[in-house]
Amino acid sequence: MDIRKVKKLIDLLDESGIHEIEIHEGEESVRITRSAPNAQTFMAPPMPAAQAASAPAPATSPPPAAETPEPEPSGHRVTAPMVGTFYRAPSPGARPFVEVGTTVAIGDTLCIIEAMKMLNPIEADKAGTIRDVLVENGHPVEYGQPLFIIE
Repeated sequence: MDIRKVKKLIDLLDESGIHEIEIHEGEESVRITRSAPNAQTFMAPPMPAAQAASAPAPATSPPPAAETPEPEPSGHRVTAPMVGTFYRAPSPGARPFVEVGTTVAIGDTLCIIEAMKMLNPIEADKAGTIRDVLVENGHPVEYGQPLFIIE
C-alpha cells in the first residue's frame, strides 16, 4: 500500500471522531488506531503461527482462570452495518428511539450510528419487541456487532 494513502488515512482519522479504521486492498491491509491523548498502549509484535504454537508457557505464571462465556442471547439480532458511534436518541437529552419492551415494526428507527460525521439511522429489519439493548449510548461499535435483540 502506498505510504501517501496511509498518510491520507491518518489525516482522515484525525479530522473525524473515529478511533480506528482498517482498510484491505488486495492482500495488503492496514489498521490505524487513535488512542486518547494520555492513554498508554502496548502492542506486542506478532509471532509466526508455528513459533506461537511451539512456545512453552512461562512456568511462573498461574494458569488463566477458566472464564465461562456469557450465554448467547436468543432472538433476532440487529447488527451494526458499519463502524461508528452508537446513539440511542436523536439528540442529547432526547428520549431514546426504543427501550427494552418497546414493540417495533419493520422500518422503525432503533438508533443512530455516526460514521464520518454522517448520522445513519438504523431501522428494525424484523417486527417484534425489543428484548435487549446490547450497546451503551455514545460507545463505538464495529461492523457486525450486535446492537439489539428483538423477540
